[in-house]
Amino acid sequence: MLQRTTAQIKISKLRKRVRIVRGGTSSSKTFSIIPLLIDYAVKNPKCEISIVSETIPHLRRGAIRDFLKIMDMVGMYDPNKWNKSSLTYTFSNDSYIEFFSADQPQKLRGARRDVLFVNECNNIDWESYYQMAIRTRKFIYLDYNPVREFWVDSELIGDPDSEMIVLTYKDNEALDPAIVKEIEKAKERGATSNYWKNWFRVYGLGEIGNLQGVIFSNWQTIDTIPEDARLLGIGVDFGYTNDPTAIVAVYEYNGQRIIDEVAYRTGMLNSDIAKALPNFVPVYADSAEPKSIDEIKRYGIRIKGVTKGKDSINYGIQIMQSQSYLVTSTSTNLIKELRNYCWDTDAQGRSMNNPTGIDHAIDAFRYHEMMALGIKSNYGQYDIR
Repeated sequence: MLQRTTAQIKISKLRKRVRIVRGGTSSSKTFSIIPLLIDYAVKNPKCEISIVSETIPHLRRGAIRDFLKIMDMVGMYDPNKWNKSSLTYTFSNDSYIEFFSADQPQKLRGARRDVLFVNECNNIDWESYYQMAIRTRKFIYLDYNPVREFWVDSELIGDPDSEMIVLTYKDNEALDPAIVKEIEKAKERGATSNYWKNWFRVYGLGEIGNLQGVIFSNWQTIDTIPEDARLLGIGVDFGYTNDPTAIVAVYEYNGQRIIDEVAYRTGMLNSDIAKALPNFVPVYADSAEPKSIDEIKRYGIRIKGVTKGKDSINYGIQIMQSQSYLVTSTSTNLIKELRNYCWDTDAQGRSMNNPTGIDHAIDAFRYHEMMALGIKSNYGQYDIR
């Protein structure tokens, strides 16, 4: 049974052509919009609905997963009506909901539709949105976290055909109390950190933020790893219960370094980690877990511990900033970390030369690059065990 939340009630009251849903994390933006689209498809025969996001991997981990879960929860899912190849679900009345990514130009400028939903629209550009908007007959939903101002603010807010609501985690009564507690920890941290103050403003309250001092801007995405790319090595950041284990692979192709997220999940045993690792390239991991390293070695993996010394984090960052990278579009967790990894600031807004943000995949990435590219210096001491 699908619980009706305040978020869904607020969204259902939107009536204008462009319906903008700005909100913080876990505010049930996407999970509230999709049931409304399903209901519209069922009540309007031969209706054509498109759900779009920046990449297919992003859709699979977000909107598609939510759609299939909701359809199952309300007892409507029929596997025979779900086309896994075209990512289209066709209803009995010939209405359909299709999923495609904004990095498919032929789709952006292709067939028209009745309804459009652009999920996390701040991750696509204005031109891509506009090409879809002019091919949408009835209405449009947009949702996003307001990390910074973008084209919604400059082009749509204030337009007579647009309306906006702001949601927070408090609008999602179905949210697990443990998640609520984690979100509210950021508010406490904000008392001494501008980073966390801004984080809570954006992800807690759904207000427009300004993530200043982003550390890594020297990367762009790539859809696939070229067949003749050479695997250089692997980085591992251990986790288990609360933090995920992150495994990142580094490739080289025509002088360019390519980064690929291999794994990012909690509950991984050392045997699971070993199965995810090749045995023919070096693997670098946090030496704070010597027992795990020794156990993984028994599986024939060439794993070595990276000892973290004074200033080694900033030294590793400096090494990574000296390169340019291609990051696979399937590396959704790494991409999210890179977009939000910033230099912290003090109460006066001055940079503290202290990186802050979620960094599980970044740490795995950094371990490899420190060992593969680094030279011992005054910036940091590290060793191979």
